[in-house]
Amino acid sequence: MTYEQALSDFERFEFSEAPYTRPVYRKGTGPAVIVMHEMPGLHPLVLDFARAVAAAGMTVFCPSLFGTPGKPVTKSYVLAESLVTTCIRREFNVWSADRSSPIVDWLRALARRAHQECGGKGVGAVGMCFTGGFALAMMTEPAVTAPVLSQPSLPVGGARKRRAIGVSQTEISCARRRFADERLSMIGLRFIGDPLVPDERFDRYTCEFGDKFERWDIDPAEAMAHPSMKHPHSVLTLNLKEEGVTKAAQQRVVEFFKAGTGVA
Repeated sequence: MTYEQALSDFERFEFSEAPYTRPVYRKGTGPAVIVMHEMPGLHPLVLDFARAVAAAGMTVFCPSLFGTPGKPVTKSYVLAESLVTTCIRREFNVWSADRSSPIVDWLRALARRAHQECGGKGVGAVGMCFTGGFALAMMTEPAVTAPVLSQPSLPVGGARKRRAIGVSQTEISCARRRFADERLSMIGLRFIGDPLVPDERFDRYTCEFGDKFERWDIDPAEAMAHPSMKHPHSVLTLNLKEEGVTKAAQQRVVEFFKAGTGVA
């Protein structure tokens, strides 16, 4: 199967919001959910997750932010794309502790368009790994009503960044206000012991948002092993089992999106 064949059941379009243009893959009907892929790109298991969301009565929008759409994950692919994205791409603030990435403005614009086209109560958004924290930063866009942070891995930078969440104080304050005023909440997912998602980071989310942060700390023994990683990392994709806690987490996320977007 070619990479494009892996995407054959999705509709592709180009979305532009200065200064960025990215391809977006769309599938389904009903209220919108933005599915932001993990490192190294929009790989087949991210697409499988998107299909599960679409099957539950929603329209998924899958932007390709880096990597090759449809390409399967390998160790060499992860390493190569990580180096390029970390060192070259200026639309991502990889090291910043208290500032979101420039690409988030583009994602907010995509959420506005998706809500205008698909209707419903609002738009769901899930970020994974490199994009994990973007769903929280997107809360400054009123259309976004159901954020999910799966293994949020930014910022990187060693011990000093373990408690950092890579969003600005303005974005934190906006999310707090909306959670209180609109009775919204968010979900966070990670495997215990994941070196890319330290305990302190999830403790910070709990400190900032209290019971509005639904926290899933999953035993790595519950993970499906994958040859590209030593420690389980990708809750909704590479390390997803078709039974047990990870499957329950996936189902919870889908139900959260249904409630947050207003699926009948």
